[in-house]
Formats: sequence, C-alpha cells, structure tokens
Amino acid sequence: MMTRNATRAARSMIWLVGPRYFSASTTASAAVAAEATSKLKLITDAYGGNLRSLAALVVFPEGGVRNASTLALKDVDEKKVEDKTGSAGGTASGNGEKGVLTSYWGVAPKKVTKGDGTEWSWDCFMPWETYKSDTTIDLKKHHVPATLLDKMAYWTVKVLRWPTDIFFQKRYGCRAMMLETVAAVPGMVGGMLLHCKSLRRFEHSGGWIKALLEEAENERMHLMTFMEVSKPRWYERALVFAVQGVFFNAYFLAYIVSPKLAHRVVGYLEEEAIHSYTEFLKELDEGNIENVPAPAIAVDYWQLPPGSTLRDVVMVVRADEAHHRDVNHFASDIHYQGRELREARAPVGYH
Repeated sequence: MMTRNATRAARSMIWLVGPRYFSASTTASAAVAAEATSKLKLITDAYGGNLRSLAALVVFPEGGVRNASTLALKDVDEKKVEDKTGSAGGTASGNGEKGVLTSYWGVAPKKVTKGDGTEWSWDCFMPWETYKSDTTIDLKKHHVPATLLDKMAYWTVKVLRWPTDIFFQKRYGCRAMMLETVAAVPGMVGGMLLHCKSLRRFEHSGGWIKALLEEAENERMHLMTFMEVSKPRWYERALVFAVQGVFFNAYFLAYIVSPKLAHRVVGYLEEEAIHSYTEFLKELDEGNIENVPAPAIAVDYWQLPPGSTLRDVVMVVRADEAHHRDVNHFASDIHYQGRELREARAPVGYH
C-alpha cells in the first residue's frame, strides 16, 4: 500500500514540475533537472512524508498546484526575495526603525536619501514633500460674517470652542494633538467629494482635489508631530472616536448641501486654531510649558535648523493653519460668486 501511494505521489510530482522543466519546446539541461529534483524533495519534506496529502494532488490537481506554488515552494524562493528586498532597504514604521519585509510580489521599497546623501528616516513622508513654512503670513486676517450662512458658520465654530476650552483648559499640547484628529477631516472629505464629482462629470477639478488632500495630509502631520510631545489618555482616545465620527458625517452632509458653508466653517475653525497656537506660544514664553527640543519628525518635515525647539514647531504649525484659513475662505468666496472651484486654479503647494 505504501509503495502504491509513493508511486502515485511521484507521478503527481512529475506532472507538477514536468511541463515547466521538460516541455517539448525546450530540452532540459542537467542543471535544470537537478533543480527539479531538489524542488521535488523540498515539496515532499514540506508535506512531512504524509503520502495521503501528496496523493491528494492527483485527485485535486488544480488545488495541489496552487498550494505547492505558493506554500511548498516558498522556502526555495524566499532567499532570492530577501536578497532583492534587502538590497533596496526598507523601514518597518514611520519612526525610522529598519526592517526587511519579504514579499511574494517582489515590491521592494526604494532607498531614499536626503539632499546630503544620508539615508531618509521616515516612511510617512518623503524628502520632496518637506518645505520651509512661511511664518511671515498675516495672522490677523479675519473674514467678517456678512451673509446668513457666514453667521451660521461663525457661531457654529464659536459654540464648538466653548466645550473645548472647558475640557482642555491650558493643556495646549494635548489640545493641539486632539484637535488635529478632527482638523484633518475636512480636507479629506472635500477632496473625496470633488474626486467623485470629477469622475461623474468627466471634468478636471482645477487642482482642488490635490489642494484639499494636501491640506488633510498637512494636518495629519501636525498630529504625528504633537504625538511626540503629548500622549493621549484612554478616555481622550475614546473621545476621538466619538467626535471624529460625528464631525465626519456632519461635514460630509454639509459639503453636499452647501460647499460654501462647509469651506466657511473650516476657515473660521482655522482662525480659532491660530488663536489657540498663539496662546500656546504665550505659555511657552512664560515658562508654564517646557520648551523641549523639537521632535525629529518636525525638524525633517519643516526643514527646521538644528537645535530647534517646541516653540519653533508651534510657530510653523500656526503658519500652516493661517494658510489653510486663506484657502478655505477663498474656496467659499468662489462659491459665493456663483462659480465652481474648478474655474479658479487651486493654490496647490500654498504653505
């Protein structure tokens, strides 16, 4: 019985590797035949000598071929994949921890370097996405609410600020970290809806999809930065789930009903963010908050000079918020003039 099963298993193995190595169009060399024999032994060992499992290849040839190609032959090709990915290098996370990930698909990350030739430490953004923030921007600009929708947007933001002040008080590091989890939502929602609109209407967006997604990514980088300064407590994480869920859906509906209102709300939210970061700077200057060294991620993202501190980070983040204020008020003004965003070139790269 064992001899019969072994014979059947051997036949199945010949059937499995035969078409590849012993085709009519190509005469197999001695080296190829030896490789086939080696793979046959590996497959046999992979099944642990279980002849019943090997015999199943004859009954279910398609399943057997698929399993053998992705599992049993894995050990044979694994070293080649490791060599391929290892030579390119890779990072396991955004904080620069190195690790090599093998992949059946052979999609290996490319080695990225800084301008001075040193290795790039981050996966969450690339060197060409970094910039020097324009901190000379006018921080006092304000859109005076004139229409009904403007007043609705303005007072909505003022009402939302009240519970925020009560909850965070003067914990500005934690406040910044938590609010950035919400601030990154509008750009993503607006960009997503404009993307779908562009697909439905077979038309360009004027660059506004990219501009809004760029805003969302910038706000997310604010969060990644302040995570290095302040760690959220368990109840603050739970609060993020609730607030983000409510705000995402509310803003989604508002943007569908009235984009001019949605962008105006964000414009006023950014004005409040400027005020909050200004208060943050006052606390740093008065010594109530320790002016610790700037996180490494902030130094690379905003191209800050060596020796930069938390105060420098807050300065560039505040400038970012001022730019987002301008973009969203501008977008709202376009809609108020009865035009669509695509009719005005988007301020892509406006930092």
